[in-house]
Formats: sequence, C-alpha cells, structure tokens
Amino acid sequence: MGFFNFFSREKKETLDKGLEKTQRGLLDRLSHAIAGKSTIDDDVLDNLEEVFVTSDVGVDTTLRIIDRIQKRVARDKYVGSAELNRLLCEEIADMLAENSNESSQDDFTVPASHKPHVIMVVGVNGVGKTTTIGKMAAQFKKAGNKVMLGAADTFRAAAIEQLEEWGRRADVPVIKQKLGADPASVAFDTLQSAIANNADVVIIDTAGRLHNKKGLMDELTKVKNVMQKLVPEAPHEILLVLDGSTGQNAFEQARQFVAATQVNELAITKLDGTAKGGVVIGISDQFKIPVKYIGLGEGIEDLQVFHKREFVESLFGEKK
Repeated sequence: MGFFNFFSREKKETLDKGLEKTQRGLLDRLSHAIAGKSTIDDDVLDNLEEVFVTSDVGVDTTLRIIDRIQKRVARDKYVGSAELNRLLCEEIADMLAENSNESSQDDFTVPASHKPHVIMVVGVNGVGKTTTIGKMAAQFKKAGNKVMLGAADTFRAAAIEQLEEWGRRADVPVIKQKLGADPASVAFDTLQSAIANNADVVIIDTAGRLHNKKGLMDELTKVKNVMQKLVPEAPHEILLVLDGSTGQNAFEQARQFVAATQVNELAITKLDGTAKGGVVIGISDQFKIPVKYIGLGEGIEDLQVFHKREFVESLFGEKK
C-alpha cells in the first residue's frame, strides 16, 4: 500500500482547497491584527488573542499560542510583523507535535497483529457519521483490505438505508437487521460474518444520539461486551465523529462523549463548508485523544488522515 504512505501533492491540494474558507478568514483577521505595525508588540498580541478566539480555536489553546509567540518574540528579539504567519505556523505546529497523543495510523492500512480490526463509530445525528463510515470503508478497501459494515443504528430507518447506500458505493457488504432491533445483536452478527469471511476491517455504526450519559454508556457497553465474545479486544477503536462547522458545539459534544464512553479517536467533518476550521487546532490540543481523520468535501477521497503539521501549514498558507 505504498501509495498511501506519503503526503502527496494531490492530498495537499485537497487539504488546501478544503481549508480555503477558514484560511481566508484567518489570514484576513491576521492582516487586520498587524495593520500599521512593524513589530509584534502587546497590541498585536491582544489582537491575535481575539483572532484565535473568534476563529473557534478555543480560549485555553489561544492562551497557549499567545504565550508561545511572546516567548519566541522575546527570544528572537527583532521579529517583524511580516513574519507573523511563519511564526504562528511554526509555533502552532510545534505545540501540537508536543502532544504525544498522535494517531499511529498514517494511512488506511490496518495492524497486522489482529484480524479483524474493529472500529465502532459514535456521534450525534447530522455530524456526518454515516458518510464518514462510507468514506472510510472505500479507502480501507482501496488500500487492499476486505471491509464489512454493521448497521447497529437501528433506531432510524434512514440510518440503515444511508449505510446500505454507502456500502453499495464502496462495494462492501453491510450487515443489518430490522428497524428497532437490538444494536448489540447487529454488532454480533457483523463480527460473526466478518470472521467467517476473513474480513480485515469491521466498522460498526451506532445510534446518533446523546440522550443522557448513562443511557449512552449502557448501550455502547452492551455492544462492546457482545463483540468481545467473538473478538476479545473489540472494539480496537471507538471513533467519535464531530461536525467542524459547529465550532464550539463540537468541543461540547467531544466533552460529553468522552465522559460517557471510551473514545480513543476523533474525526472532524465538514471543514470545507465552514470558516471554523480552527476548531481542529483547539480539539487536537485540548483533548488527550488524537484527531485521526478530517473531512474536506463530499468525495470519497476527501476524507484524509489528519497530519498536524501539514494541516497548520495549509491553514496559514505556508509552504514546506
């Protein structure tokens, strides 16, 4: 699968295009922040703070960025305002790189240590959860894996139908039961079929709601326990899908789901249709959970594995 193991020009172009609205808004605000200034002084830093807060980076992460810029300016002494973009790109990329909670996956291959690799996907309705599953399935298959999907969101007929449609588009089988069936039973059937058919990857869709933390935890715990009768380590990943266009609401959803269940990966979608892509910086910085995927458009190829440095470089219009 070597063609997946580098950040290609095509991927960079997709990333740049997907972040265009966020980049344009951010660079416009930065331009106003340094208007009439030749050096990065206290006024510029105050303006920067406002730029990042209003770009949905989040207050805590914004303060960390400002602190890093202050220290960098003090260390380098004569830093002009014209260098601000480069400075921000370097410091934010370094800040995110210091977070050891980086996704170990660099492409759409799967660990050779076990089979099947089981991914359970959670998130509220409307965030792009089922679409993300479909795109993941297509890319895992393109990487040479045998993929199977489980329609364990049995509370909405539309959810089952949508997953079936993505299964057709990705040319992968979907295991389902009737509307209202026990989600754990669907998950069990999916894993049983995956084992029998020697599948490499199993992706389980779950109900898109967060009615209360205990109810969610109980339901997902039951699904996990049932799957573990067949695959003791399942699920290997619990992927939370968040809608990047909702800005600070994405932070709140992440907090609720992290409190309710053992999320260990994040996907942030719909970044192409919003100027709020700064939320990825804040979420990547604040949560001790790696952002694994970002959604940059409608096409199957527009779901990318998240690379922190490339993301920040695209955001600030910087070149390697």
